[in-house]
Amino acid sequence: MTTSPEPAPLRVIEQRGLYFDELEEGVAYAHRPGRTVTEADNVLFTTLTMNTQALHLDAAWSAGQPFGQRLMNSMFTLSTMVGQSVAQLTQGTIVAQLGLTDVAFPHPLFHGDTLYTETVVVEKRLSASRPGQGIVTFEHTGRNQDGTVVARARRSCLMWTKEAHTR
Repeated sequence: MTTSPEPAPLRVIEQRGLYFDELEEGVAYAHRPGRTVTEADNVLFTTLTMNTQALHLDAAWSAGQPFGQRLMNSMFTLSTMVGQSVAQLTQGTIVAQLGLTDVAFPHPLFHGDTLYTETVVVEKRLSASRPGQGIVTFEHTGRNQDGTVVARARRSCLMWTKEAHTR
């Protein structure tokens, strides 16, 4: 009986975000696919977070308000916008989120809209106190399917350098 040779081990490629050294200032990273938001998303997120705002929950009352319909919870919009960036930018390469600033919602997001997010690296610097790590400031911009900006936020993260994280 002849035996066949053992197959060579497969090379494994792990999905991850980008390390500090791989992020480029002034580059726009487009996160796709978009996320079509639903009434169920809005009601679930709003009730899970104990936000009883009628603009998110009460269709009849919201119909009489300036936008004529319920609005997606802005914290859901912010969370989804940041979440859309994770696989491409920070999955497995972030040490910690340091903060969010300049959060704005210039236009509402409605049930049935699709949220598309782009992120620009606006600043990065090596940490003075944490060798092998750097601070990156991202600017996330969320747009609906028509290209209208619905959310914007700056986010600072502590990120690994490739060399320090792969040792």
